[in-house]
Amino acid sequence: MDDEKMLRELYREYWRCMIAKDADGLRGMMTDDYTLQHMTGVKQSAETFLKGLLDGTFNYFAAEHDSIEVTVAGDRASMIGKSRVLAAVYGGGKHSWRLRGDFTLRKEEGRWKISSSRASTY
Repeated sequence: MDDEKMLRELYREYWRCMIAKDADGLRGMMTDDYTLQHMTGVKQSAETFLKGLLDGTFNYFAAEHDSIEVTVAGDRASMIGKSRVLAAVYGGGKHSWRLRGDFTLRKEEGRWKISSSRASTY
């Protein structure tokens, strides 16, 4: 499988893990210095975000992917995923969101990992 296909599958797996609250699966996809920037502008480390996922601050129920754009440059890559996500966050009710994720990735020991992500809407 070429790098672009691997990265598209990584994006799909990321959402499967988010929905399943699979913190170990997500942790395995992230670099040690991973950061997430929420659409509110708040930045979180992997562990802070995963704690919120596990404690119910962030709840994801379904994701349908509209597009996954990938650009690879050696052992670095960028990816923009656009997905329609059913979620309940920060104590709010379930809502459908058109979420755009801007990801940076790098290859570590032959394996692609997410080094940062930034959420917004589209």
